[in-house]
Amino acid sequence: MVTTHNYEMVFILHPASLEEEQAQLVEKIKQYVVVGGGEVASLESGAPWGKRRLAYPIRKVHEGYYSLMKMSLPSSAISELERNLKLMEPLLRYLIVKL
Repeated sequence: MVTTHNYEMVFILHPASLEEEQAQLVEKIKQYVVVGGGEVASLESGAPWGKRRLAYPIRKVHEGYYSLMKMSLPSSAISELERNLKLMEPLLRYLIVKL
């Protein structure tokens, strides 16, 4: 049996992406978690997160859409998840923290 751990991931999407495109990206991230053998516990992407000003420009962008995802995932699947996240163009930044 594979041991899963609880994680929180905060990610920032490009502000020029449309709502429909953002929803597709979030679904794609959820799929990466499920394929890795994990499960998404919750997702917060509306208020109080939403569109916010960045502390410093990333790729000449000053704003972004913030989201918080809580998930349980085997630690062996984290590297594959990060690899897939790095390939997503509209994803400005992400941070995965083990709880």
